[in-house]
Amino acid sequence: MASIFISPTLGFSSAPRYARRGNMSRFHKSHSRKQAMKAVITDAPVFRRTTHYPPSEWSYDFVQSLPGSTVGQKYKTTSHNLKERVRNMISKETLVDNPLSTLELVDDLQRLGISYHFKDEISNVLKIIYNCYYNARANWNKLNFNIKALGFRLLRQHGYHIPQGSVKDNLRVDVVGMLNLYEASFYAVDNENILDETREFTSKWLRKELQMNTVNKTTRMLISHALELPLLWRPPRFESVWFIEAYKARSDKIPLLLEFAELDYNILQGIHQEDLKDTSRWWAGLQWDQKLEFARDRMVESFMWSVGASHEPQLSVLRRNITKIISMTNVVDDVYDVYGTFDELERFTEVVRRWDLNAVEGLPEYMKICFLGLNNTINEMGYHTLINQGSFVVPYLQKEWIDSCEANLVEARWFNSGYTPTLEEYMNNSRTTVGISLMISCAYFLDSNVNIGEDLENVIQSSAVVLRLANDLGTESAEVARGEFAGAIQCYMHETGVSEEKARAYIKSLIIKAYKKITKEIMACKSPALQMYMECASNLGRMGQFTYERGDIFNQPDDLYKNHLISLLFDPKS
Repeated sequence: MASIFISPTLGFSSAPRYARRGNMSRFHKSHSRKQAMKAVITDAPVFRRTTHYPPSEWSYDFVQSLPGSTVGQKYKTTSHNLKERVRNMISKETLVDNPLSTLELVDDLQRLGISYHFKDEISNVLKIIYNCYYNARANWNKLNFNIKALGFRLLRQHGYHIPQGSVKDNLRVDVVGMLNLYEASFYAVDNENILDETREFTSKWLRKELQMNTVNKTTRMLISHALELPLLWRPPRFESVWFIEAYKARSDKIPLLLEFAELDYNILQGIHQEDLKDTSRWWAGLQWDQKLEFARDRMVESFMWSVGASHEPQLSVLRRNITKIISMTNVVDDVYDVYGTFDELERFTEVVRRWDLNAVEGLPEYMKICFLGLNNTINEMGYHTLINQGSFVVPYLQKEWIDSCEANLVEARWFNSGYTPTLEEYMNNSRTTVGISLMISCAYFLDSNVNIGEDLENVIQSSAVVLRLANDLGTESAEVARGEFAGAIQCYMHETGVSEEKARAYIKSLIIKAYKKITKEIMACKSPALQMYMECASNLGRMGQFTYERGDIFNQPDDLYKNHLISLLFDPKS
């Protein structure tokens, strides 16, 4: 169970055994390590776990037939005109005569997925709201409950550290206000007990409202959506897919916003299709889907994750690189989790650690293909970074893969020895095997000639916790039934002796704590470039919650998951 993308049903099959030629200690010191790693084929069978992954539903020809950027070229003028009209609408709101209207407009722009066009305008609007109301305490105290709750969430989201007590006073029983307060409570940081209590109270209150069936259909839909996953825990692009349809049903919708949101959605989808076509050509050239049949062919699903992480039009290179890393990570994980014998995994890890092409000779055929594919892709990425930015990043990329493979070997050793680690041991290792550090670090090195600082590293590590634990909550019961390696829930139960119910509650509390750390770092970040990587990392954590909420639907996709993918990548809005 080495990564976020866990292996499903396991069986067993026989395959030729690749063994070391004798014990390493038998070699004289003058023999090279390369000689020691040479392998021979014996007649003894080896039993491997095998998988039953459904094949990819998205053929190369289908992906290459997508319309791509022709959509944007067709509607370029119309899009520009609509965007300027929306910009003028936002500018008129800077008078803040009606703060609730202003805040609701900002919220709608964000959830419709078009706020990235108006970052400066939104920043100015919120600055005025902050100065005219929050800084003028008498004015803030006069605001109604709903405005305070929505204002608190939006101001915190945009870097204003509004104290938690700002939403406590004058509590009123108002459905929309309680929904806004519920969403705001998730923007807590450490030691904010008022917001923790608010989250518990509003959650229970909203669930009771649903049971009483006293709210209208639109509000009921919004409450159900929020209770399923709060906004802070949802990937923004997937929220836009849903919210555009929800916005259509609103009686107070602004037709201009809806028209621009749908058109911009389709244009962005075309850009994403170009990225997908490019990575599809890379994947076809790699041929892992044909040569490594035991592994998952999930390139398109991996691309969906990259869109969930970073959907803005200028981030094509980032999306393509993340897709490649996720796709390769899936296969490497299947080598460690499913197909490789422990002896082979030790040798493979040693080759990766040395990154020596000459040492590949001693590996089984499938591992040669895997390592050389990794090597070639990393060198290609590094080459493009060198000629475009003048930075030689290949050693950094290799180091990230070395760390990942070494952590995977630790889990393989635990599994093979029957050892159940403590939760702390498990999480310390899983923060590497889960893959976010590998994805974000590689993408960052390919884009920046700067070392990753402590603040970004904190977000990466906390996002890895979210992703790992969300995965375990959704998939661990089925994995235990299949006899696979224990996850966070089983580790905690084994360590403390508590019931599964209590273990799950504790794991959920760790996710909330991780989000508090993420929120703190993002609020404090003043660099737009660095904040973009922070958002990308946290979005990967959100993708975990979105994906594994109903089980292991990455590996065994259900109809709803397929519909999400189709809506995101293939079907335009109309």
